[in-house]
Amino acid sequence: MFRQGDILLLPVTETTVPKGVEALPAKPRDARGRLVLALGEATGHAHAVVGEGTLYLAPEPMLIGHLRLDEATRIVHEEHATIDLPKGWYRVIRQREYIPGAVRMVAD
Repeated sequence: MFRQGDILLLPVTETTVPKGVEALPAKPRDARGRLVLALGEATGHAHAVVGEGTLYLAPEPMLIGHLRLDEATRIVHEEHATIDLPKGWYRVIRQREYIPGAVRMVAD
């Protein structure tokens, strides 16, 4: 399990990736060539894959999607430590927090 700010990456085996994930829309890279997992609402900074990979977007709001890495790569962010990820599949989730009466996404 890997966490960077409000993003949680859970390693999953290829056999546990839900059927049809690769048919979901794939997120394009930004102008800098990064695969942005999420933008920080407060700062505009990005949680981004700098190497090869594909992010298949999920229809659920708390689940960003499933990330497939064909080789080891890094997740970077301007205010968090870089994370080295091995090749494989990951479920990418927005962290959430409880406040009295509600559950909301963590703002980064």
